Amino acid sequence: MTMPIPSNPPTVSPPVGAYSHVVQVKAGSDLFYIAGQVGLTPEGVLPASLEEQAEQAFANIARILTAEGMTAANLVKLNLYIVMGHPAATVRAARIKALGADIKAASTLVYVPQLVEPKYLVEVEAVAAR
Repeated sequence: MTMPIPSNPPTVSPPVGAYSHVVQVKAGSDLFYIAGQVGLTPEGVLPASLEEQAEQAFANIARILTAEGMTAANLVKLNLYIVMGHPAATVRAARIKALGADIKAASTLVYVPQLVEPKYLVEVEAVAAR
């Protein structure tokens, strides 16, 4: 099993958060593209708060990784979509809580006017490799 290799070239500014500018995936690795996860529980319940939705979205990512025989260390890329007006710090804290502080996947955070349903406040997409 080949793990993703994060790096931060000295020719660009250091990351401003818990991510890497570049993550290398060696040839022969299997790639897993994880669809956007919102804060729905396995029972289909959506918590009301951003914090709870973010925690659930990242928990869903972690459960998908586990189901495929991986951990958060296999993450290559995260795309975070947050509805405008909601604090990114809350989503970052949920990420650390669910995936750990040492995960350095490449990451993009985008504020959006609305997700597919107005009740969804955050959505997380992921790419993993093993």
